[in-house]
Amino acid sequence: MSSKALQFLILTATRTSEVLRSEWPEIDLDNETWTIPADRMKARREHRVPLPRKAVELLSQLPRVKGNPYVFPGARYGRPLSNMAMLQLMRGMGYGLDGKRGDFVPHGFRSSFRDWTGEVTSYPRDVAEMALAHTIENKVEAAYRRGDLFEKRRAMMQEWSDFITST
Repeated sequence: MSSKALQFLILTATRTSEVLRSEWPEIDLDNETWTIPADRMKARREHRVPLPRKAVELLSQLPRVKGNPYVFPGARYGRPLSNMAMLQLMRGMGYGLDGKRGDFVPHGFRSSFRDWTGEVTSYPRDVAEMALAHTIENKVEAAYRRGDLFEKRRAMMQEWSDFITST
């Protein structure tokens, strides 16, 4: 389950806590959308995540545990995976602080995604920042920004998925 959670984290460029606490009612496979409630977001605002095909495929293959609403259930009944699950998985693969294969951690995939959008694609900065659910620091700009660039983010997330799964 840890590897599936890590794959989902990478495909969606979301935070560890958002992935681990994701619940089935938030997932709309038909519309390929994951809606994370405001109370679980760092900025305390609801965040819609367009799901690339690989993420939908991954979710479609996951078992649902009766009585456990979590997409990535933990070993304890009614609980999600531990917040260390993905980090421990990566450590077992030789990554992490002082890892033989590199100092990489799950959160670093968000940085990789941001580097990819800026260096490899022509997507505007705003689209990438919206995908990462970053807040707009400029209060005037924030007051005028009402949309979430969802369809542009959908295309970008599919390209990201295609890029990282092309090997």
